[in-house]
Amino acid sequence: MEKTLIAVTVIASTIILFICLSRLYHRFRLPLLMPVLTTMIAIIVILSYFDISYETYMIGGQWLDKLLGPAIVSLAYPLYKQRNIILKQVVPIVGGIIIGTTIGIVSGLMLTQIFDFTKEQIVSMVPKSITTPVAMQITSGLGGVPSLTVVFVMIAGFTGILVGPYILKWFYLHSDIGRGVAFGSASHAIGTSKAIEYNELTFAISSVAMTLSAILGSMIAPFIVYLYFL
Repeated sequence: MEKTLIAVTVIASTIILFICLSRLYHRFRLPLLMPVLTTMIAIIVILSYFDISYETYMIGGQWLDKLLGPAIVSLAYPLYKQRNIILKQVVPIVGGIIIGTTIGIVSGLMLTQIFDFTKEQIVSMVPKSITTPVAMQITSGLGGVPSLTVVFVMIAGFTGILVGPYILKWFYLHSDIGRGVAFGSASHAIGTSKAIEYNELTFAISSVAMTLSAILGSMIAPFIVYLYFL
């Protein structure tokens, strides 16, 4: 009974918090107020202030986590609606994704040079722009630390939604396809949540970019790492 009460409280409070912060974001439209980011920060602050363990929160949080699967599957609907445009523009879309995925991996390696990372940290950084489950598998196969990879993936995702809109504006990138490829290949699912704010086509392209980046990244990341350590 106690666990049920905790689960209901966690689920209800998380949803209410997200709704409130979403309204705040839609009112001011500042990237720093993205509900995905602010809700996460608010939950961390609340858990720390009231000395609530992560395990306790996940009694209810696990049920929210289980909704991630259906949410990913739902991405197929906008893809289906925009399938004709995607098929017509398949060459620039795939080309952009290949370039974006490669740059994401190479830029990670360049950052490790600046901060003088160890080999284990370098390997953990490589799949930072790939969606979390795939990135963790890549890191495990290369001998890195999956938990550290999760941190890098989150940083890449939040950096994309915070800085991405300004970069698109500075480079006058107004193409729906270009925006979608940029968000999906650089900031995976978090970037895709930002892409939906533009229009359905941008959202659909971002979904494609996120998926193909995961596939391509799992193939080229080991090869690039091998060349790097030769």
